[in-house]
Amino acid sequence: MSAKAVVGRALRETGAALKQAGGMEIFTRHRPVMMFMGNKPFKTNDTFIAPSASVIGNVTNWDESSVWYGAVVRADSHPITIGFSSSVQDRAVVSTLSPKIQALKSGFPPSCHVGHYVTVGAGSVLTSCRIEDLVMIGEKCVVGEGAVVESQVVLEPGTVVPAYTRIPSGQQWAGNPAKFVKNLDGEEKDHIQSHAEKVALQAAEHNLEFLPYGNTYLHLEELEQKGIPATQG
Repeated sequence: MSAKAVVGRALRETGAALKQAGGMEIFTRHRPVMMFMGNKPFKTNDTFIAPSASVIGNVTNWDESSVWYGAVVRADSHPITIGFSSSVQDRAVVSTLSPKIQALKSGFPPSCHVGHYVTVGAGSVLTSCRIEDLVMIGEKCVVGEGAVVESQVVLEPGTVVPAYTRIPSGQQWAGNPAKFVKNLDGEEKDHIQSHAEKVALQAAEHNLEFLPYGNTYLHLEELEQKGIPATQG
């Protein structure tokens, strides 16, 4: 970190500390949905994007999809799609390769596709990969660029799928690097969709509590009613 950055950070932190010591509280105007280079994320009325999430650029969110608290879906270089009733759980990151890369080694574009009824577990990282329909990705998984996860697949928590790996349909994989564990039976396959639907219902409940343009003004009004000075953070 440069000396300029260190001094700037120190000044900002000092200013924030002085404001707090003086009784001033800081509120935020974080934007969950952000346009980038003319590309605005598309979402339907029943898409839930948490107040602390970040959905940026050329992102398409299908009906009943959800991006949870602290998650980042960043399409500032290539498109990203989040399918019907699919969820990107807390602190997960979905992104694509650099705009300098216009094609993967496989010849396909470096976009990121998340199909329908997919659960992307908390803390997982997906980069320019393709996730087909009906996939359950456990917590803290990593799926590298060019990887293809076919339908009706379960990735156990912590699984690392190397770049350009193909996970066949109807299987469970785990480990680092990912290795085949077993074939899924009918009940396990059905659970993938039922779990995704359960998350979608929970997202709908959260969506009712979060106003379309944010609710930070409620916090500001509460502070003003108490007579507490406030500033935007």
